Amino acid sequence: MTDSHSQARLPALDETTSDEVLVHAAQGGDARAFRAILTKYNRRLYRIARGILRNDTEAEDAVQEAYVNAFTHLATFRGESSLSTWLSRIVMNESLGRLRSRRPMAELAEVETPNQAAEIIQFPNTARTDPERTMAQRELLRLVERVTDELPDVYRTVFVTRVIEGMSVEDTAELLGIRIETVKTRLHRARKLVREHLDREIGPVMLDAFPFAGKRCERMTQNVMQRLGLV
Repeated sequence: MTDSHSQARLPALDETTSDEVLVHAAQGGDARAFRAILTKYNRRLYRIARGILRNDTEAEDAVQEAYVNAFTHLATFRGESSLSTWLSRIVMNESLGRLRSRRPMAELAEVETPNQAAEIIQFPNTARTDPERTMAQRELLRLVERVTDELPDVYRTVFVTRVIEGMSVEDTAELLGIRIETVKTRLHRARKLVREHLDREIGPVMLDAFPFAGKRCERMTQNVMQRLGLV
């Protein structure tokens, strides 16, 4: 019988705990371990599913279904690959299955099936909230999502796993079941396509960048007038 003292002696289990410990605890039925695994890998798995399905709601459903599948068969996890790769592969298979059912006549041969520095797309946190900057960042993120969605399947999967999620070349190759050289080649092509898309999206509005209207214009004008002693 477990009392409050033995409960207090239980080791902490959270997203900072090693996968080996988490898996062992989860296989023993420890609910804390399941929660920790979810917290640790939710974002990565969602991004992979979203990169394949290009739909927020469906990606979330796919990840949840994949988790149920993975946790139901957790006893079969032997550690031949990392927990991250194992979960990612299950999510990828679930997402590809949904993609096939959604477009059964589509050609899926180009869809991926199953130590450079990571290149995670992120924005710095600022101590002071700047509404204009926050809005611009939000718009840029939406643009990146839209451009990523427009990539061909064969390139989009590599781009999401390698660039957006920040997985290493080696892990990406293992996850997708392709050679490291193939990852590099497809990633190079994906980056080129993204740049071309961004050029088309951003180019026409570049003349409107860094506007000097409104408060910005008023502030700068006032500062110059003061420095010249004209006010």
